Parts: sequence; C-alpha cells; structure tokens
Amino acid sequence: MSIKINDRFLNGFISEKEINETKIKACAAKKTLLDGNGAGNDFIGWVDLPENYDKEEFARIKAAAEKIKKSADVLVVIGIGGSYLGARAAIEFVKSPLYNNLKKDTPDIYFAGNNISTTALTELLSICEGKDICLNVISKSGTTTEPAIAFRVFKALLNEKYGVEGAKERIFVTTDKARGTLKQFSDEAGYETFVVPDDVGGRYSVLTAVGLLPIACAGIDIDKMMEGAQAARACFREADFDNNAAMQYATYRNILLAQGKSTEILVGYEPYLTMINEWWKQLYGESEGKDNKGIFPASVIFSTDLHSLGQYIQQGQRNLFETVLNVKSTGISFEIPNDPLNVDGLNFISGKSLGYVNETAMLATLIAHNDGGVPNIVIDLEDKSAYSFGYLVYFFEFACAISGYILGVNPFDQPGVEAYKKNMFALLGKPGFEDMRASLEKRISKD
Repeated sequence: MSIKINDRFLNGFISEKEINETKIKACAAKKTLLDGNGAGNDFIGWVDLPENYDKEEFARIKAAAEKIKKSADVLVVIGIGGSYLGARAAIEFVKSPLYNNLKKDTPDIYFAGNNISTTALTELLSICEGKDICLNVISKSGTTTEPAIAFRVFKALLNEKYGVEGAKERIFVTTDKARGTLKQFSDEAGYETFVVPDDVGGRYSVLTAVGLLPIACAGIDIDKMMEGAQAARACFREADFDNNAAMQYATYRNILLAQGKSTEILVGYEPYLTMINEWWKQLYGESEGKDNKGIFPASVIFSTDLHSLGQYIQQGQRNLFETVLNVKSTGISFEIPNDPLNVDGLNFISGKSLGYVNETAMLATLIAHNDGGVPNIVIDLEDKSAYSFGYLVYFFEFACAISGYILGVNPFDQPGVEAYKKNMFALLGKPGFEDMRASLEKRISKD
C-alpha cells in the first residue's frame, strides 16, 4: 500500500467501543457508495474513473501537452476551485513549489481566474510580455465570473499577438462535453476541447482532463498517476476495515467530531504540500459543510507555522484535531555542515541529514500536541512521485465520500456556494436581478 494510517497518536482519545460502533456506519457508507444508491449518486463517476477513463481523450491530452511544451514559454491555466487546485497541487508536490524558477524543458505554468484581483492579473500580464503563451481554460459553463473575466483578457491578448487563426492553435478548453456557453463558443472558434465529465464534480475532477492537461504540461507522468489511482481504487473497494486506510480515516474523524472536535487541521512538514492542503480544504469543506454539519477544514505547514499557530494548537480551545500527512521519502538528502566556531550551538546535529531533523521535529510536535490534548491521525505516504499523488487523491476522495455519508449529508453537492454569486450578479446589475439588487442595496446602504 502507498498509504498507511498510523493511529498511535489517537491512543487515549478514542475507544475501541467508539471504533466498533462507527466502523459499522463506515461499512454501510462504503456499500452505499459502491452500490450507487446514496445521495448525489449522479456525481460518483470518479469512483471508477481510474479504470474507466476515456483512453482516446487521454491520448489527446498527452498530444496537446507535447504541443504546448514545444510552442509555449508560459502556459496560463484559467479556472477556479476544483478547476485549478488539483493541477497546482500535483505540480508543486511532484515537481516543486518553485517549479517556474527551475531549469527545465517545460513551460512556466501560472494560474489565473481564481480571484478578482487587479494586482494579480496585471502582474501576470507583465510576466507574459515578450513570451510565447498558451491558454488552458477550464470551466463547465464558461459563465463563472472569475475565470470568464480572465479568459476575456487573455483571449484578447492572444488574438492580438498571434491573430485569430494563430491564437486558435494556442487555446485549449476543458468544458462540458456537449452543452454550455463555453463549449458552443469553443466549437465555433475552432479551439481543441476536452471534457469535464457530467458525473464528476469539480472538486473530484483532478484525475480528469481538468487536472491532467496542466499536469502533463509540467512533464509529470500522468500514466503513473493513473496507475496510483487504480491501485488505490482496487484497495479501497475490496479491503476490509483493518486494511483500508480510507475507511479508517473516515471513521476516526467522525468519532472525533462526535466528541466535539469540530476543526481538523491538515499538517504538512514540507512546503510542497501547501497546495495539497488547499485542494483538501475544498474537497472536505464543500463536501461536508452543509445542513449545519461538518468538520471545519484548516491547514498548516510545520515547522513554519509552529512559530505562529503552534501556541494556539498547544493550549487553545480543545475543539480541534490534527491529521499529519507524512511523506516518508523525498528522494534527496542534505547533510548539515559543521561550524568550527559553533556560533549557533548546533554542532550536536552536524553531520545529520536535514530530513532527519525534520522528522524529529514532527515526532516532537506529535508528542507535545498529544500531551496538550490534541488527537493526531498520521497518514504515511511512501514518496512524492506521480504514482503516490494519484494514490493520495483517490484516498482522500474515497474517504471523503464515506465520511460524508456517515455524517448524513450529500457529499457531492454544494448549494451554499451559489448564494454569494447571486448577490454579486444582482449588485453588478446583471439583467433579471433588478428586484434582488434593490433589496441588497437597501441592506448595505448607510442610511
């Protein structure tokens, strides 16, 4: 297995009785998921995706990635939420958070359309000056405000730089298979398109064209990534509870929630885990946060955040638990040098590897936080390969679905995110929202 749950830091926090009672619910939730008769069952295409993905499109993704790598200095990926978080997480995990600064034979990759920041957009336009550019626009409908604005800007830039016909060869669109504004426009413009599957929600879509095209453009082996997901699928579908890390994770976190631990902090000890944390927060926040239920997902990177949030975690409210993502092998080593003057007093670690010191910091923190009353679930992951990323993605998705069903919510919808969109459309003057606009303006008026 590429993933194993280490539960030694749950000792004293959860009982065998609680495990046995919740394990029954986890087994029932797994059956509901695999039988396809639970809430949101029209969005469970991701369950069998690692085996049943479109092989012809997969080949087109790899061909498009090669084309982009040969023709672009910069690939701009336009999307928000699940349309960019998974791809960025993969690139930073497998390659580096400093990917764009590395010596490489692949294009720099920047992400746009995930905010409405004037500063961020103008800075990215400045970076693109004088460089060859390709676009990957990712949107199911094409009408989501943030990516739609970014697409307007960069489409105009490419049309001006290369002409309409030249731009057509540099714009790649991932959208609905047959309908929607963006699909219709892309077909008319002659852009190559890839599919956001109807039965896979955005936050579960990283192993579709949504994530795979940008990931392949970074030179990451997407065949190996899918192999990792395939192995995870085989394991989590068939293995019993004692050998099923996804079921164990879902069970432990629901036990802790029942005890009043309503905040989960995902902990990484490497900067390359930062965007995995962000992807995970969307996956669990959107899947479980409804019907006045759910665990609030937060994240930290240690040891950095031990010097900012460590005090609160150690001695603040005891309504939280931690899940530590422990990558066992990074594939590199760095030895700490000796200082003849020993100015910093650290010669006792001279000759030791930096990885060993980081691992020691993790163990010391686990013990300290345990002593401070914080339960910890440790997820051991073999390495930072493309295979392990695919395995990890499927692990979190499978566990999330089971956890949501245990909780009693639909893990695949997100009705709450529409509220701010409607308010924004009304306040911006979108036709059809006139009455709503008047009501909102009255609420925000100083008078």
